[in-house]
Amino acid sequence: MRTFVTLFAVVANLALADAVVKECAVRLKGSAALSVIPGLFDLAYVENRGCAWGMLQGTVWPLAVFGLVALAFLIWKRRSVFGAPEGIRFPRLASAFGRIAEPLLYAGIIGNLLDRVVRGYVIDMFDFHWGVHHFPCFNLADAFISVAAGLLVIVSFMPRSKADKSEASS
Repeated sequence: MRTFVTLFAVVANLALADAVVKECAVRLKGSAALSVIPGLFDLAYVENRGCAWGMLQGTVWPLAVFGLVALAFLIWKRRSVFGAPEGIRFPRLASAFGRIAEPLLYAGIIGNLLDRVVRGYVIDMFDFHWGVHHFPCFNLADAFISVAAGLLVIVSFMPRSKADKSEASS
């Protein structure tokens, strides 16, 4: 029970941080982007009615349903998704990455899901660029999801023990 309460508290605080940052970004609506690091990083206000990199524009409700289904699936399969895989050579590190990734992924999904349901779009505000080359604008929830995905990818490439490798090749 203590683990669930801790997980819930972390997810709630991360989702709250995302909501607060998005509310701060609303103040930029209708104005030019605010240059934080000239030529590299701006704060902007963007209403994204699609998903990553502006794809699937105008599909708010299908994306909201997909987010809800993804969240339910991750909660249902949480031990296999976020736990250390069998036979991994560094189980403590893999387990730590899973414990970090789990609340980040939940909070990221919840943050963007709330925006889609309440506003009808997701607010993005972080705009990185190099000259005229722009990385797609994103928000804190997107960053949570990206970091969680990166940690899970690292775990998937962690070496397996020799016994596990010989069983897999037979």
